[in-house]
Amino acid sequence: MSNTRLIIFGSIVTFIVCSCATSMMQPMKTTPAQLGPLTHINTELQSLPKPKQKIVAAVYKFRDQTGQYKPSMGATWSTAVTQGGTTVLIKALEESGWFIPIERENIGNLLNERKIIRSSRAQFNNSQQKQLLPPLLFAGVILEGGIISYESNVVTGGAGLKYFGAGGSGQYREDRVTVYLRAVSTNNGKILKTVYTTKSLLSQEIKAGLFRYVKFKRLLEAETGFTYNEPTEMAVKEAIEKAVISLIYDGIEDNLWQFNTAKDTLSYSYASYLKEKYNLATKDYWGNTQKTNNRKKINIGGEIQSLRMISDFGNSSQNLMYNMKVGGTLSPKLHINLTAGYSNVELDPKKEISLLKTDVELLYLPYHSNKITPYLGIGGGVLNNSISKSSSISAATVPFAKGIVGVEYMANPSLGITFSGSYNYALKDGLDGIVKGKYKDSFFTFGIGFNFYLFKPRKKPFNF
Repeated sequence: MSNTRLIIFGSIVTFIVCSCATSMMQPMKTTPAQLGPLTHINTELQSLPKPKQKIVAAVYKFRDQTGQYKPSMGATWSTAVTQGGTTVLIKALEESGWFIPIERENIGNLLNERKIIRSSRAQFNNSQQKQLLPPLLFAGVILEGGIISYESNVVTGGAGLKYFGAGGSGQYREDRVTVYLRAVSTNNGKILKTVYTTKSLLSQEIKAGLFRYVKFKRLLEAETGFTYNEPTEMAVKEAIEKAVISLIYDGIEDNLWQFNTAKDTLSYSYASYLKEKYNLATKDYWGNTQKTNNRKKINIGGEIQSLRMISDFGNSSQNLMYNMKVGGTLSPKLHINLTAGYSNVELDPKKEISLLKTDVELLYLPYHSNKITPYLGIGGGVLNNSISKSSSISAATVPFAKGIVGVEYMANPSLGITFSGSYNYALKDGLDGIVKGKYKDSFFTFGIGFNFYLFKPRKKPFNF
């Protein structure tokens, strides 16, 4: 098969495969009206343990307090979040089974209608006993609050690859909406409880394309992809439902209201909420689980690396370097290591050097409490070489500096697995046994290692 036919065939196959995801996502026909979808929290909300007595609650307003508008290229008055928070909250209160929501948002309409009923009865009941309307329910608590924050682009990222005009890419963005809810006693105006919840909104875009000249004056171009945006209204609904659950269970803890039976305190739903609340202290702003004091004071370890030297002989083959290290914790985010390493480096078939390295590393761990911790570092020390396949060139001692990038996986508080790479630059020529040219010798390393952490961690937990 000719190259042109092969390229065309491969391009068609690529386009068909990439289009499969799009075909499955895109609607092929209009859909009739249907009931609104449920959120992930709704099942938990409707399966809460029963209350000893339902709470009559009034909601006057629960609206958007962010003041934010949708981003647009031109002027727009569309808000970033729904303005119907009151309706969403009343629905959540009703589904919980713990509250009797009463109408207060449009109380004027209700009072006018009752006036009309009384007037009609007075006009048409001349010969009968006058019928009185029953009194309106009054609320034991008033629920206040609102949607207080909508943060865009809390986390963004993506990846892509393109080769010879063919490739694909993906991007994602995470927004966040925050809801506050408080219960106010109508008896004395005391704020009984305040809770708040957050919900992230994920937006994703995946696309693939091809742009190639298959032959002279014949250009092939193909593109496919799809975008997914989590609905803002569903995120607000889920955050409000979570706030209602939180208000109920926090009220139980403060004896504001009670379960129907004492055994409901052992329910799975209540236990799950208490566990989630307890774990809040170990989570950061992005919801990642943190573990304070997950590294002890002193560490010893080893590492095996693949080394490639760049010298006056050109690029060497891949060689192994063996390292031992001992270090300590200067601060939660700052570590220091003393390392020693040894390697046999073959520069060419006729020359091999034995390389001994001693240096100091200073590592910065921005997310020191994460189970998977990326880190950056700098270091410096001395390199000693000995020539094993040449008698005409003498050994040398050369100072060097290096930069480090890596990640450490904490299997447990005493054991860390490291994956790292470094660039090492000699500050003086002659590491390969030759002082020649204006460029100094250097080498790259990539390796895997381990750290054993000894002694107890700090008693005082580190702040995030």
